[in-house]
Amino acid sequence: MKKDMWKGMDDETIGSLTYDDFLKRINSRNRRTLLRMKTNPRLKKFVETVREIKKTNPKKLIKTQIRDAVILPEWLGLSFAVHNGKEYKKVDITLNKLGRRLGEFSHSTGRVLHSGPGVGATRGSKFVPLK
Repeated sequence: MKKDMWKGMDDETIGSLTYDDFLKRINSRNRRTLLRMKTNPRLKKFVETVREIKKTNPKKLIKTQIRDAVILPEWLGLSFAVHNGKEYKKVDITLNKLGRRLGEFSHSTGRVLHSGPGVGATRGSKFVPLK
């Protein structure tokens, strides 16, 4: 049976991981964001709000528009509704999402499906009947 791992660590090890050890294991851009959380009141307030919700009701869906929040180990098992500009997409936090950002899992652009060329778009389409 395959066991879920994050950078060679399983659930129990990550549960005992300190904040400083977690910072050492993520990439520099996300580490810098977390170290600057003191100067970013919006992100700091969001992390505190998530901690309160986890204590009171961990099954609650947390709606947010803060797409640049770095996913922390203490958020494992929580569910977020991340805004993509149009609607809220549900994101469940698992091991493989640690150290990444919430916005990476709620895509803001959709896939474009083009149909065939319209009438008059090419020389051959002049003679295609409309019906």
